[in-house]
Amino acid sequence: MQNSKRYVGIYNDLHGGMTDTGKIIRDAWVFGLIPESETCEGWLAAGIEDLWRKVNAEWEKYGFLVGNLPEDTRARFMEIHNAALDRARAAGWDGEYELAGDH
Repeated sequence: MQNSKRYVGIYNDLHGGMTDTGKIIRDAWVFGLIPESETCEGWLAAGIEDLWRKVNAEWEKYGFLVGNLPEDTRARFMEIHNAALDRARAAGWDGEYELAGDH
C-alpha cells in the first residue's frame, strides 16, 4: 500500500482477505483493538501500520503463540480465523500459494 492509497477493506481484499493486512485486522478483532464491524476500508497505510504495532504489542505478551493466549482469547482467535478461512475458500482461495513456502 502506498501512503496515498486507501485500503479496500478486508472483505474487498485479495483472496477473501487472506493477506498480511487482513491478518492484522483479524488479530485486531481478536484482541479487541477494533470492533469486528471495522473493516478498515478507506484507511491510509499509516493507520494500518499503527494498528499492526498495536497488534504486535498484544502478540508479544503471549510470545506470538496462539497456544499461549488465554482460553477465551484463543477461542475468539479460532472463531474469527476459521470464519475467515471459510469466506476465503468460498471466494476461491485454497492456500496453496502460502503453504508452498517458495514465495
